[in-house]
Amino acid sequence: MTWSVRTAVRAPRRAAVALAAVTAVTAAAVGAGSAAAHDSVRSYGYTAVRSAVPADAGHFSVTSPDVRDGGTFPAAFYADAFGCTAANRQVRLAWSGAPRGTQSYAVTMFDPDAPSGAGFWHWLTWDIPAGTRTLGGTPPPGAVAGTDDAGATGYLGPCPPAGDIPHRYVITVYALDVPSLDLPAATPATVTTFTMSSHITATARLTATAAR
Repeated sequence: MTWSVRTAVRAPRRAAVALAAVTAVTAAAVGAGSAAAHDSVRSYGYTAVRSAVPADAGHFSVTSPDVRDGGTFPAAFYADAFGCTAANRQVRLAWSGAPRGTQSYAVTMFDPDAPSGAGFWHWLTWDIPAGTRTLGGTPPPGAVAGTDDAGATGYLGPCPPAGDIPHRYVITVYALDVPSLDLPAATPATVTTFTMSSHITATARLTATAAR
């Protein structure tokens, strides 16, 4: 919360962001074996930040035919940027049990293990109509495909730094009490999630890992 491949036009933009946001944190030599690459990656600690989900928010269920909660991402769903050359297939989702009165949904995918000091938002879609129960490759009419931390819209699959620890990718579906967040697609991810935080009534979540 399209089995299309990212266009070559967007790859340079993502690559540039990657140098500053994620990929440049590794020192692995090109062509080095996985064990050698792992030895060359620096260790980073964690800093606690407040969640955008209210403590009293309810819960409902989300599943995916593509990745299971607690599992690992299949290779086809990895990114086609940051040094990864996968298909960047968007994970399909289905949810149930949201609260009565839900007026819209939003979906995000977040990597809390990206060594950026603030994690990394890979996917944001909001203003999903209240009658929606599944999300495939194309957002439903009226939904907004938001801007991820690479500066592009739509789904961006996992691509953690080579040799780093396995990264967790948290996919969350949010039930909201408003039909629209009234935000343009270019809104930065942190502004989107901050705006959304006061409208969340319940969440559904699955987490899977990826490593290189």
